[in-house]
Amino acid sequence: MSAKQTDREQTLRAHMTVHDAKAAIDFYIKAFGAEEVFRLVEPAGRVGHAEIRIGDSLLMLNDEYPDFGARSPAAIGGSPVAFYIRVTDADAAVKRAVKAGATIVRPVEDQFYGERTGMVACPFGYRWSLSVPKEQVDAAEMQKRWTKLLEGGKT
Repeated sequence: MSAKQTDREQTLRAHMTVHDAKAAIDFYIKAFGAEEVFRLVEPAGRVGHAEIRIGDSLLMLNDEYPDFGARSPAAIGGSPVAFYIRVTDADAAVKRAVKAGATIVRPVEDQFYGERTGMVACPFGYRWSLSVPKEQVDAAEMQKRWTKLLEGGKT
């Protein structure tokens, strides 16, 4: 458990390994409005564990520890893991992230599932979708739109 507990503990938390945790924390603060909760730093300066809060979610991160199998996306050639942040304005959120050093993976667009979403890559090897709901789409309608999209039609 962290040194600073919240009123409501999350059941599932993500934990990521990065190649420079101090720089990553600074980036996530600038790009996504994260708040640093705490960090544990070795005498040599490597971050053994840190926690940041983005909105109401806690994200744990650390520097690489190859001897324990903790390697960053850069060390293993990418990551299959991506993150999703619900925002109030996807266009503004993507602009903020790019200004902080992210690169656009997918431009912000209205999506078949009823959200306006853009995707950026952070300098630490992870992809982040920044998304705002625009309409409620039930599962049947979402499947219909997805099928139409894959068949070459527009939604």
